[in-house]
Order: sequence, then structure tokens, then C-alpha cells
Amino acid sequence: MKLATFNINGIKARIEALPRWLEAAKPDAVALQEIKSVDENFPRALFEDMGYHVETHGQKGFNGVAILSRLPLEDITRGLPGDDSDEQARWIEATVMGDRAVRLCGLYLPNGNPAPGPKYDYKLAWMARMKTRVEALLLTEEPLVICGDYNVIPQPEDAANPAAWVEDALYLPQTRAAYRRIVNLGLTDAFRVQNPGPGHYSFWDYQAGAWNRNNGIRIDHLLLSPQAADLLQTVQIDKDVRGEEKPSDHVPVWVDLAA
Repeated sequence: MKLATFNINGIKARIEALPRWLEAAKPDAVALQEIKSVDENFPRALFEDMGYHVETHGQKGFNGVAILSRLPLEDITRGLPGDDSDEQARWIEATVMGDRAVRLCGLYLPNGNPAPGPKYDYKLAWMARMKTRVEALLLTEEPLVICGDYNVIPQPEDAANPAAWVEDALYLPQTRAAYRRIVNLGLTDAFRVQNPGPGHYSFWDYQAGAWNRNNGIRIDHLLLSPQAADLLQTVQIDKDVRGEEKPSDHVPVWVDLAA
């Protein structure tokens, strides 16, 4: 089962790039972030015609997450529990029904800048809610893949220029500590298991020639429960997508599980 995450930075802007990647990569399911569309305006028919089931949790103008799956989806839920007042569309879950069912959580974690400030407070509170949700999901002892744009640079080797990020919400010590608390519940960073060391990125800013200079950061992660980690075969960042026509500033990251 090939599962992917891809922050597309707007479905309208990526209306050609996303189908092109889907056709080439053929993931069984992909969690999308920043669809920037309400549910009724998402171009569902385009992807259904490609053979995908489509589930969205949209929001006008910004945020928004979705799951596209060539396999049946069951038990779809939208929104991160723990704060009924939170109206931001950043979390979606579904069970992907392959030879073995896998619970897929797609997330778009808050950026948090400027920090300190209310946006950073929201980021940390959201991460605490996420930890609580992951704890509950792990109790099921099912294969679980929690993937998306985490807006977290976990380690210095996850940035081409770590010094440039020391005051940024993506790299502050409190952010990385909150991320570690989630990982330390027993999750595996799929990419790092097979690809230690620097030079691996999933995001390059549109500004200042970041792509041409390979001035990137790794912030799109797939965290696996122990049951999913046991099934891990391959993991890859599709870096070349960033150099194609009208790209997102993120690229897809995917895992292949024996499921």
C-alpha cells in the first residue's frame, strides 16, 4: 500500500500539477494539505474520474485537508478533537481498506509565526491536542500513518541552513520538544529510518532562489505506529516535482507498506 502526503498549496493553482503527479506516482491514497477550498468547490469529479475516492475537510481561502484514495475508505472523521471552538480545517482521518486496513491521518499543523504570540500559542495547544488524539489511536493497536505538513523542523540536519530558523516557530525549542513528545509515544519517522543524515528536504520557499540553491527544509513527515512500522518497505521524497511546471513549494513524500 503506497501512502503519500502532499501540501499542494491551493487546489486551483495545482489543478494540472496534482493530476500529473498522481498519474506518475499512482499512490493508493494521499493526504493533501492546503487545498484552500470549501468542500463543494473542490474538483471532486476530476479525481473520481481518475479512480479516486475523495474526502475533503475544506475551508474558504486557506487551510483545508483531503484524502484521495484508490482503495475504499471507511470511518471518515474530520477535525482534531479537544477544542469545539476551533474552526480551522487541519485534520482528517480515514481507514484505507487494502489487504490490511490502515488508519490514515492527514494533518496541516499550524505554522505558529510570529512567535511568541497568539498564533504560536495556538500551535502548541494544537500539538497538545494532537498528542492526546494519537494516544487514543495507538490504543487500537492498528497500523496507523499520521502524515502531513507538520510545520516542524525536527533536527538541524532537516534544514540546509539551520541558523536561519533559530527564531522561527518551526524550529523553536518548544516546538521541537512538543514534536518529540508525540514521536516518543512510540511512533517512527518513516523517512529517517531509511535516510539518516542531512540534505533531504520537502519544502523550498518560492523566494530568494531557494529551490535553485537547494535551500530547503524537511517539514512533511510520515509517522508510523509500531504496527505500521513493521510493514514499512520503502519511503521517498519526490523532490523532482518541485522543478516541474507551476509547482507547490512542497513536494510529495510517500511510504510503501506491506498492507
